[in-house]
Amino acid sequence: QVQLVESGGGYVQPGGSLRLSCAASGNIFGRYSTDWYRQAPGKQREWVAVITHTDYTSIADSVKGRFTISRDNGKNTVYLQMNSLKPEDTAVYYCHGGPGGGSWGQGTQVTVSS
Repeated sequence: QVQLVESGGGYVQPGGSLRLSCAASGNIFGRYSTDWYRQAPGKQREWVAVITHTDYTSIADSVKGRFTISRDNGKNTVYLQMNSLKPEDTAVYYCHGGPGGGSWGQGTQVTVSS
């Protein structure tokens, strides 16, 4: 089963930017869709964005215009560029994808606060 590892989270002030990375243990992103989800404390996991193997992308309304998803097949990595961050974007961000129903990464914490 493929392993996914997220990175790039951290602490940022409102209005700031972060780029999250989701690195796969194998070359899967050219064959499978990859999603980003997030989970804030006390809330259910929320879908954020998807990129398919044909490069179709979709972004949740809550972050549309601020977040973009992209991938680099050569690096086996999917990115989530997050701009104009708000305190309500604070959450653990997870990527999900790959064969057999997909795998989850361990998550990366994003904290937006002044």
